[in-house]
Amino acid sequence: MQQIIDQMQGLDGALVVVPGPGDGTPELAWGDAFFYYAPDGRMPQHTQPYGTIVTKDYPDDTASDLGPVGRWRVNVHVDRATFIELTGEEPRRLERSRDFAAADVVNPHPVYGALGWVCVVVPGERTMETVLGFLRRAHDAARARVERRAGA
Repeated sequence: MQQIIDQMQGLDGALVVVPGPGDGTPELAWGDAFFYYAPDGRMPQHTQPYGTIVTKDYPDDTASDLGPVGRWRVNVHVDRATFIELTGEEPRRLERSRDFAAADVVNPHPVYGALGWVCVVVPGERTMETVLGFLRRAHDAARARVERRAGA
């Protein structure tokens, strides 16, 4: 998990937010990580992160079984073509049942898959480079959106 956070922090304009006690964030988010493109270093307003790491199950998101010690999940928004390449399905037409708790496997996000999010529980040898690659691409896409808006 720290390897991914370190890689993301090394990208130009990256803001990695890791909530914790005393910072005003909800306790549920403590220990998770949120990735933004923010060249000024400030939390973007009205912008969702392009990627996250979650370290626990959330009330509406338990399919990955993140309760046991050492389990965590990387989530990232990808473009449609990448989603299809990684999952074999259209984001808005997910039909196959999946083992969302399987480690080191790329899956549609169990809650946000239809919106183009993919995830990997405990990335390992099979998926770590893939995860880092699609996080870098998501960062580049977020940067392009910010630059496009600034030029409009």
